[in-house]
Amino acid sequence: MPTEYLRPAHPSDVPALMALRTEAEEWLHAKGSDQWNDPETGGRAIEKWRESIGDGRAWVVIDASGAVIATVSRGPVDRDFWRDEDIPESAFYLYKLIVARNAKGRNLGARIVDWASKVAALEGRSWVRIDTWRTNKGLHAYYERLGFEHVRMERPNHRRSGWLAQRAASELAHPDVPLVVGEPDGWDQSQF
Repeated sequence: MPTEYLRPAHPSDVPALMALRTEAEEWLHAKGSDQWNDPETGGRAIEKWRESIGDGRAWVVIDASGAVIATVSRGPVDRDFWRDEDIPESAFYLYKLIVARNAKGRNLGARIVDWASKVAALEGRSWVRIDTWRTNKGLHAYYERLGFEHVRMERPNHRRSGWLAQRAASELAHPDVPLVVGEPDGWDQSQF
C-alpha cells in the first residue's frame, strides 16, 4: 500500500505549507542560495496560498499519518516569461513545488512532476512548464535530470525567477511508483 497521497490543499493546510516554505528557505540559505530570501514569506505568501487553495490549484502530499510532506500548485501562464509563440495553452504550469527535508529520498518531487505530466496529457496538453530562480543552478540540474529541457532565461527587472524549462507531458520519471490521489481512508484512490 502506498504511503504518500496527493490531495487538494485545504485552508487548514496553510500553516503546514508555510512551515514547508520556511524550512526550504532555511535549507537554501544554508546552502548559500539567494532563492526565496525575499519579503514574500509573511502575509503575502499566505494570501497567495489561500487564493490558490480557493481556486483548487494547490495540492499537498501527505503520508499515511496525514502529515503534509510536500506541496505543489498549478498556475496560469506567467506572461512575464511565456510568450505567444510558446503556445501558452499547450502547457501545464507547475509552481511552488516544495518537499519536506524529512521526506528526502522518496522521489516525491519527481513523482509530483509525473502527476502533473499525466494531468497535462489527459487535458491534451503537450508540456509541463516551470520557471525557477535564475541563480539556483542545482535546481536547474535537478529538473534537467527529470527530463526538462531549458527553453531560455528571462530577466524581468521585478522578478528573480526566469530560468524556463519544459518537459513533454508524455515523459515520466517514475511510472512504477505513482502517487495515489486521495487520502489513506480513501476518497478517490485513483492512481495518477
